[in-house]
Amino acid sequence: MIKAVIFDLDGVLVTTDELHFEAWKALAEELGINGFTKADNVRQRGVSRMASLEVVLEKTEREFSDEEKIDLAEKKNDMYVKSLSGLSKTDVLPGVFEFINYIKSKGIKAAVGSASKNTPLILDKTELADCFDAISCGLDTTRSKPDPEVFLIAAKKLGVAPSDCVVVEDSDAGIEAAKAGGMYAIAVGAAEYNPKADVSVKDLDSLYRALCILA
Repeated sequence: MIKAVIFDLDGVLVTTDELHFEAWKALAEELGINGFTKADNVRQRGVSRMASLEVVLEKTEREFSDEEKIDLAEKKNDMYVKSLSGLSKTDVLPGVFEFINYIKSKGIKAAVGSASKNTPLILDKTELADCFDAISCGLDTTRSKPDPEVFLIAAKKLGVAPSDCVVVEDSDAGIEAAKAGGMYAIAVGAAEYNPKADVSVKDLDSLYRALCILA
């Protein structure tokens, strides 16, 4: 029985991919790396900040200490956070508010499960913060997707068994994490055709419309 839906953030609720890309690209260029592409950025989707940094650093033979890597990750995050200043409710993806209202009308809880440590800031700027019963993000976790930790923490905060949770994800790592945590997985956006997902849809707007037709 479905008792809760756990949403990834970027690519599911809001779209800040371009902002992430520009910040990582700027950092790469500071390091003399000119070959950082959007395909590389796709590989960063759903994983931790430090794992994302490794995608950049694999393009250089230069060695970095752990302390230097932490500094680089923080520098990128500073650039990214500054770019969030213009974020607003208009950056929420189509169907998000409608879908959340729909599941809540059915007595189903809602949570966010994101690798991003900036999750609270983004939810606040987009006026999504009050929509959720729990938030699990990079501030709560020590392991990144495909480890299910972020989703299991969300389920625990909700007081719902993992088997009664549905995860909505746009990354392959996120789909793997959901299944590893014993949860039902809905793939949207970039992960739409992931064979490990239980259901695939274009976006939450499509899912909401389909549920309304079935209701």
